[in-house]
Amino acid sequence: VGPEIRIDSNTVLAVAGADLGARLDAEDVPLHRPVRCKAGAVLRFGQRRAGARAYIAFGGGITVPPVLGRRTTPTQCGLGGVDGRTIAAGDRLPLGQERTFSPWRVISVPPRTVTGGARVRVLPGPQLDDFPPAALDVLQRTRFTVTPQSDRMGYRLAGGTIPRVEGREMISDVTFAGALQVPPSGDPILLMSDRQTTGGYPQIATVITADLPIAGQLAPGDWIEFEVCTRHQAMSALIAQEGSILALQ
Repeated sequence: VGPEIRIDSNTVLAVAGADLGARLDAEDVPLHRPVRCKAGAVLRFGQRRAGARAYIAFGGGITVPPVLGRRTTPTQCGLGGVDGRTIAAGDRLPLGQERTFSPWRVISVPPRTVTGGARVRVLPGPQLDDFPPAALDVLQRTRFTVTPQSDRMGYRLAGGTIPRVEGREMISDVTFAGALQVPPSGDPILLMSDRQTTGGYPQIATVITADLPIAGQLAPGDWIEFEVCTRHQAMSALIAQEGSILALQ
């Protein structure tokens, strides 16, 4: 049995992202749909069915004091949320006043499930000159594994090394969400949401925006493969993704 959350007031909630077997008391919770719950109800998570990260939204939101205009919790800095740390058993989170929606507008996006691993598309990175011509071929024919040393800053990948041009160093440069940094060891690091703003390792490729949500649902032990695409293909994938959402509104 996974973690549980007790709801102390009547509210509306929705669960999105990974399918982790969410149940509200004795009932299954459908993904991407608002659910009315009564005070005293308990939300539980169980078996991981698809994906690795689920997101819970409450009517009125969670009204912890904002820090720098946000209510997120960057634990590396110890800011926001509950004392700047991860939530622990026994913590109480205040909910804001629920807004009235009549009727609720439900936007249902076709599920993009991740079970065991995924193949994602990438664009050649900004420091491609720091790699020999064969490096992109090595990247595409290697199946990597997300290691336990991974977190929201980045996934450390194992399974193959990416060659770099010997003796070449670079000054720190801007990093991107989804970028594949390659340190001297050759073991790539896939930068994620809490990545640093700059870095000194060259970036061989960047996961396209349309496939970032897929990468975000990988867990340690899952595999990942990369496929180089064109900018036109990356834009077309994003337009198709955004268009499917707009069509449902």
